[in-house]
Amino acid sequence: MSATTTPFPKAVIFDAYGTLFDVHSVIAAAEQMFPSHGDALSQLWRQKQIEYTQLRTLADPAGASGAHYRPFWDITLDALRFAAKKLHLTLGRAAEKRLMDEYACLSAFPDAVPALRQLRDAPSASAGSAPAPAGGKAGAGAGATSRPGLAILSNGNPQMLDVAVKSAGMTGLFDHVLSVDAVRAYKPSPAAYALGTRAFGAQPREIVFVSSNGWDVAGASWFGFTTFWLNRQNAPAEELGVTPHGAGGGMNDLLAFLKSLASPDRNSGPGSTGNPGGSRTRHSPGA
Repeated sequence: MSATTTPFPKAVIFDAYGTLFDVHSVIAAAEQMFPSHGDALSQLWRQKQIEYTQLRTLADPAGASGAHYRPFWDITLDALRFAAKKLHLTLGRAAEKRLMDEYACLSAFPDAVPALRQLRDAPSASAGSAPAPAGGKAGAGAGATSRPGLAILSNGNPQMLDVAVKSAGMTGLFDHVLSVDAVRAYKPSPAAYALGTRAFGAQPREIVFVSSNGWDVAGASWFGFTTFWLNRQNAPAEELGVTPHGAGGGMNDLLAFLKSLASPDRNSGPGSTGNPGGSRTRHSPGA
């Protein structure tokens, strides 16, 4: 989908872990406890955490939503224990508690808070137009656009997200902090993404969904969101037949993408730049 068919969003919804919060900020603590194994432990921990969320949701029988659901905090602990065993590391109670405490208060990526504040404080894109409530229509004036609503939509359970948002200095920056705990189904379940459309009373294409996780971007695209892949790891695109509407390596690239949607001359259609696996902002035709 090009900028000619992508509406200015009613809301921008962010994934949390890996997108706003650096899941690998635990490496320093892990390395202190397990010299030369910190990075490996963090990488495997994250891999199993995602696998466990998806397996539990996939295994739920029809008509028994959430039968195998467990809160994200519990799954994170299970994944840590597995990773330690797999790497033949002795994970005592003190080490386990320290690493889980680190995970509760993950560092925000340096570009996250400044960009969120910029979005939160953004005036209407057309001078003199009346501001609109989150999810509402812009005021009078040709091409007027209001600040989009902001939200987190995360696999994290509410208690985890509350602590993470506060410790990262993001309190007050979001209209909604949405947890899949409400539907007991992890992303990429459509039930999880539907939390976003309900929160803002919007159609999927009217919402820009931002994630650093390729699988999450694919799921959100299939759901119908306008998607932006925040490719922090400069990873190759997932082989799922899905192209995000925009991609870039940092939050400034996202801001540029959103600005292009608000531009009065966006009907001229920007060309593609960069590639899905690269760090430059791009706008994808035909997605």
